[in-house]
Amino acid sequence: MTETEVQTEALIAEGPVLVDLTGGVAHVRLNSPESSNGLDVPMLRALYEALMLVHGERRARAVLLSGEGRHFCAGGNVKVFASKGDGLPDYLREATSWLQVCSGALMRLQAPVVCAVQGFAAGGGGMGLVCASDLVVAGRSAKFMLGATRVGMAPDGGGSVTLSALVGLRKAMEIALTNPTIDAEEAVRIGLITRVVEDDEVHAAARALAEELAQGPTLALAATKRLLWDGLGSTVEARLPEEARTVSELSGTADALEGLAAVIERRPPTFTGQA
Repeated sequence: MTETEVQTEALIAEGPVLVDLTGGVAHVRLNSPESSNGLDVPMLRALYEALMLVHGERRARAVLLSGEGRHFCAGGNVKVFASKGDGLPDYLREATSWLQVCSGALMRLQAPVVCAVQGFAAGGGGMGLVCASDLVVAGRSAKFMLGATRVGMAPDGGGSVTLSALVGLRKAMEIALTNPTIDAEEAVRIGLITRVVEDDEVHAAARALAEELAQGPTLALAATKRLLWDGLGSTVEARLPEEARTVSELSGTADALEGLAAVIERRPPTFTGQA
């Protein structure tokens, strides 16, 4: 089945997250390219609403998740975060909660989720969504970075558990503590993503994979996905409250504020290790 053979129906036609349905594939698109699809509360709320719409759409037999513009998702919207001042811990507590329910929704959707990555998938947000997807197709020039401790924060979006499950504890520790920029070839080698294709083939390849899944045995795929995620699902869900509390607490520290400022000002941060 190709996109030209069936009609595309817009389910959400405007806003920070768009959804359309082509055949059995629901395409969920992060739609804030001017901020590299940076995640803030309105974007995350819209993403959750989009995923719940897809959850209730009986015709959706597979999901394609992508981001508009040059980057899939460069993580949290640091300019919005920096603008919150003393209110940042409360804001991040809300943002982290929305991110967690979005990651949980991706894992719990019955339909398999294929994520298409171009440019950066970074921060707790971008990496969290990648880790919560079932299959990930990335362009050859795509880059991945967790980046939380780089700005004095901790991983969120379930990444504190899912990353270890994907790449193993030692590699997860290296990624989380030293924040390397991981290219697509390395990402597929360590198990972070599923497949690497040429940059100009990312979305076509991801859609083809989603269409293949949409034509498969839907009930069996849903049951298999549930069994695999349930293997670590109880661990993920048990850790989410602690993950959210940690991120909120760290966001008010001097190091976290310095980290955000350094990103915005495009300079190396100077950390003091002080609260």
